[in-house]
Amino acid sequence: MLSHGMKQVGPVSVAHLGLLFSAMKNLWVVTGILCLLGFFASYLTALSWADLTFVLPSTAFGYVVVALLSKFWLHETVSPYRWAGIVLIVCGVGFVANGPSLTQHELHPETEAPAHAGEAR
Repeated sequence: MLSHGMKQVGPVSVAHLGLLFSAMKNLWVVTGILCLLGFFASYLTALSWADLTFVLPSTAFGYVVVALLSKFWLHETVSPYRWAGIVLIVCGVGFVANGPSLTQHELHPETEAPAHAGEAR
Protein backbone atom coordinates (compact mmCIF):
# COMPACT_ATOMS: atom_id res chain seq x y z
CA MET A 1 0.00 0.00 0.00
CA LEU A 2 2.82 2.38 0.87
CA SER A 3 4.64 1.61 -2.37
CA HIS A 4 1.48 2.08 -4.44
CA GLY A 5 0.70 5.37 -2.71
CA MET A 6 4.22 6.75 -3.00
CA LYS A 7 4.29 5.92 -6.72
CA GLN A 8 1.19 8.09 -7.05
CA VAL A 9 2.80 10.92 -5.05
CA GLY A 10 6.10 10.83 -6.92
CA PRO A 11 9.70 11.22 -5.80
CA VAL A 12 10.33 12.97 -2.49
CA SER A 13 13.67 14.62 -1.80
CA VAL A 14 15.22 16.59 1.03
CA ALA A 15 14.90 19.76 -1.07
CA HIS A 16 11.12 19.28 -1.38
CA LEU A 17 9.92 18.01 1.99
CA GLY A 18 6.51 19.55 1.33
CA LEU A 19 5.78 16.55 -0.90
CA LEU A 20 6.19 14.34 2.16
CA PHE A 21 3.32 16.15 3.85
CA SER A 22 1.22 15.94 0.70
CA ALA A 23 1.86 12.17 0.72
CA MET A 24 -0.02 12.05 4.02
CA LYS A 25 -3.14 13.07 2.09
CA ASN A 26 -2.92 9.98 -0.13
CA LEU A 27 -5.39 7.29 0.97
CA TRP A 28 -3.00 4.44 0.09
CA VAL A 29 -0.21 5.94 2.21
CA VAL A 30 -2.51 6.54 5.18
CA THR A 31 -3.90 2.99 4.91
CA GLY A 32 -0.37 1.58 4.73
CA ILE A 33 0.64 3.51 7.84
CA LEU A 34 -2.43 2.23 9.69
CA CYS A 35 -1.56 -1.33 8.67
CA LEU A 36 1.98 -0.81 9.97
CA LEU A 37 0.60 0.44 13.28
CA GLY A 38 -1.58 -2.67 13.51
CA PHE A 39 1.43 -4.86 12.77
CA PHE A 40 3.55 -3.22 15.45
CA ALA A 41 0.73 -3.53 18.00
CA SER A 42 0.44 -7.24 17.18
CA TYR A 43 4.22 -7.63 17.28
CA LEU A 44 4.48 -6.01 20.71
CA THR A 45 1.63 -8.17 21.97
CA ALA A 46 3.38 -11.30 20.74
CA LEU A 47 6.66 -10.19 22.33
CA SER A 48 4.88 -9.77 25.66
CA TRP A 49 4.15 -13.50 25.87
CA ALA A 50 6.80 -15.19 23.71
CA ASP A 51 10.55 -15.07 23.19
CA LEU A 52 12.04 -12.99 20.40
CA THR A 53 13.53 -16.17 18.93
CA PHE A 54 9.97 -17.43 18.40
CA VAL A 55 8.24 -14.19 17.37
CA LEU A 56 10.81 -12.91 14.87
CA PRO A 57 10.91 -16.04 12.68
CA SER A 58 7.13 -16.28 12.72
CA THR A 59 6.97 -12.95 10.89
CA ALA A 60 9.10 -14.32 8.02
CA PHE A 61 6.00 -15.43 6.12
CA GLY A 62 5.46 -11.73 5.48
CA TYR A 63 8.41 -11.79 3.06
CA VAL A 64 6.58 -14.30 0.89
CA VAL A 65 3.36 -12.28 0.98
CA VAL A 66 5.16 -9.02 0.13
CA ALA A 67 7.01 -10.62 -2.79
CA LEU A 68 3.81 -12.13 -4.19
CA LEU A 69 1.87 -8.88 -3.80
CA SER A 70 4.63 -6.85 -5.41
CA LYS A 71 4.81 -9.24 -8.35
CA PHE A 72 1.10 -9.73 -9.03
CA TRP A 73 -0.49 -6.52 -7.70
CA LEU A 74 2.19 -3.90 -8.40
CA HIS A 75 3.63 -5.79 -11.39
CA GLU A 76 7.18 -5.37 -10.13
CA THR A 77 10.00 -7.63 -11.21
CA VAL A 78 11.17 -9.97 -8.47
CA SER A 79 14.58 -11.35 -9.41
CA PRO A 80 15.54 -15.02 -8.96
CA TYR A 81 18.08 -13.89 -6.35
CA ARG A 82 15.30 -12.37 -4.25
CA TRP A 83 13.19 -15.52 -4.59
CA ALA A 84 16.23 -17.55 -3.53
CA GLY A 85 16.65 -15.28 -0.51
CA ILE A 86 13.00 -15.70 0.42
CA VAL A 87 13.33 -19.48 0.10
CA LEU A 88 16.40 -19.41 2.37
CA ILE A 89 14.53 -17.35 4.97
CA VAL A 90 11.55 -19.72 4.89
CA CYS A 91 13.84 -22.77 5.20
CA GLY A 92 15.61 -21.11 8.14
CA VAL A 93 12.27 -20.47 9.80
CA GLY A 94 11.30 -24.10 9.28
CA PHE A 95 14.61 -25.16 10.84
CA VAL A 96 14.08 -22.91 13.87
CA ALA A 97 10.40 -23.87 14.22
CA ASN A 98 11.28 -27.56 14.54
CA GLY A 99 13.53 -26.83 17.52
CA PRO A 100 12.45 -26.91 21.14
CA SER A 101 10.32 -24.08 22.43
CA LEU A 102 12.02 -21.97 25.06
CA THR A 103 9.00 -19.84 25.84
CA GLN A 104 7.75 -20.67 29.31
CA HIS A 105 4.97 -18.88 31.09
CA GLU A 106 5.19 -18.23 34.80
CA LEU A 107 2.33 -19.55 36.86
CA HIS A 108 0.96 -16.88 39.17
CA PRO A 109 0.38 -18.21 42.68
CA GLU A 110 -3.18 -17.90 43.79
CA THR A 111 -3.80 -15.15 46.26
CA GLU A 112 -3.75 -16.36 49.81
CA ALA A 113 -6.73 -15.83 52.05
CA PRO A 114 -6.07 -13.11 54.64
CA ALA A 115 -5.20 -14.42 58.07
CA HIS A 116 -7.73 -13.86 60.83
CA ALA A 117 -6.84 -11.10 63.26
CA GLY A 118 -6.99 -13.45 66.26
CA GLU A 119 -4.61 -16.08 64.88
CA ALA A 120 -0.98 -16.15 65.90
CA ARG A 121 1.60 -15.96 63.17
